Amino acid sequence: MQLIFSKTEYAEFLHCKSKKFTDFDEVRQEIEAETDRVTGTNKGISPVPINLRVYSPHVLNLTLIDLPGITKVPVGDQPQDIEYQIKDMILQFISRESSLILAVTPANMDLANSDALKMAKEVDPQGLRTIGVITKLDLMDEGTDARDVLENKLLPLRRGYIGVVNRSQKDIDGKKDIRAALAAERKFFLSHPAYRHMADRMGTPHLQKVLNQQLTNHIRETLPSLRSKLQSQLLSLEKEVEEYKNFRPDDPTRKTKALLQMVQQFGVDFEKRIEGSGDQVDTLELSGGARINRIFHERFPFELVKMEFDEKDLRREISYAIKNIHGVRTGLFTPDLAFEAIVKKQVVKLKEPCLKCVDLVIQELINTVRQCTSKLGSYPRLREETERIVTTHIREREGKTKDQILLLIDIELSYINTNHEDFIGFVIRRGWLTINNISIMKGGSKEYWFVLTAESLSWYKDEEEKEKKYMLPLDNLKIRDVEKGFMSNKHVFAIFNTEQRNVYKDLRQIELACDSQEDVDSWKASFLRAGFVPPDRWI
Repeated sequence: MQLIFSKTEYAEFLHCKSKKFTDFDEVRQEIEAETDRVTGTNKGISPVPINLRVYSPHVLNLTLIDLPGITKVPVGDQPQDIEYQIKDMILQFISRESSLILAVTPANMDLANSDALKMAKEVDPQGLRTIGVITKLDLMDEGTDARDVLENKLLPLRRGYIGVVNRSQKDIDGKKDIRAALAAERKFFLSHPAYRHMADRMGTPHLQKVLNQQLTNHIRETLPSLRSKLQSQLLSLEKEVEEYKNFRPDDPTRKTKALLQMVQQFGVDFEKRIEGSGDQVDTLELSGGARINRIFHERFPFELVKMEFDEKDLRREISYAIKNIHGVRTGLFTPDLAFEAIVKKQVVKLKEPCLKCVDLVIQELINTVRQCTSKLGSYPRLREETERIVTTHIREREGKTKDQILLLIDIELSYINTNHEDFIGFVIRRGWLTINNISIMKGGSKEYWFVLTAESLSWYKDEEEKEKKYMLPLDNLKIRDVEKGFMSNKHVFAIFNTEQRNVYKDLRQIELACDSQEDVDSWKASFLRAGFVPPDRWI
């Protein structure tokens, strides 16, 4: 919606260019009718905007985009992923550096749980473009107010907060006049003891003035960079025009150059998809390097963990191996040969998951090749040959890779080092972690030095490991992801007991926090090595 200062008052829609609306009840009816035409009459949504221009002597020049509120549960004809569709739609608009963000939050809602502020922080972490708007101040419980929020003390924003009191649904249905609504809003702020001292900085008229002023300042600040960007684009276009002045379609050197450029671009696209810096980011599923990373760090450990063996059969095999090696003699100690025989039998089982991992990686590489050659769709022969050559090379490397893996396993089978730490109860990992879910009454979150072994998880006061705080046996424990808090920079995962018992004191789960997602993934891998069974969603 564009607000344009004018001596006369009327409105125009882009889809009704020839018609001027002077009755704003008709404007509201036309918005409702156009919404029904585009989305249907049963709560549907559409990214197609309704463009409205309002000319009036009572407005300041502004352009506003009214975005839908976030819907958690679909109703009517809304799709099941309505929440994600709306979030994507909102992010398309608020991600633009040239726009200001109005984060609207009801006063009777906890500000820390505001979806609007959370999304604004994602695209504007420094708060340079975000203005907080607090509504429903007149609906707060008796004895409560939003003074700390409006004074920018609770969750500070660089551009601050402005409180407004809108018409209720009853007022809208009763067609309460806008001027009367503004007068009632002004009276509310002047009469309320918590807001009286800031009444001149509250209300819809003040919000309108602030938006006009700040948008003007924001445009002034972004104009130099915009001008520089346009100049660079102009120079690039002029250079391209110069190249085409002497263009000859039949020039063989130009054809060769074009062919080389397309092949080079294929190589660049393939590398970007593997390295994770592609120009088109897939938000629907993992692909390329991200999927290969998941195969290595999640799928492959899971395949190793889920290798089935019967403990009774294993104990029987150990007993038979020991007895067969001793022969007619009765031995006092377990012979190394028996140990080696059993271990080798388990090591051989590694071949299948290792080769399966290679197959999964090869398939993803071939899929990535096909995705990268999609840009060569205008040249079917070139696309076909590129796919054939690269896929053939990948298949050749596949055979050599599998041979190398089998060789490595054979090397492990040829000599078992019984003095290796894996056989004598070793420490899998040491490092600092924060226990994140201890209440403030009990001291709050605190950092400890953690030591993970194959049997237990212990934590100490510091890395000298002299003062042990607790030792947690790993029996019946699992780990799961914990969503990152809105106000926290920590990355968190949790340990819980599958039998619904307390894990530590009165806690059903321990939430452990790291400084980065890489640290979380590394700790997960260590827990897998300690024998943790991963949740299904890691697969």
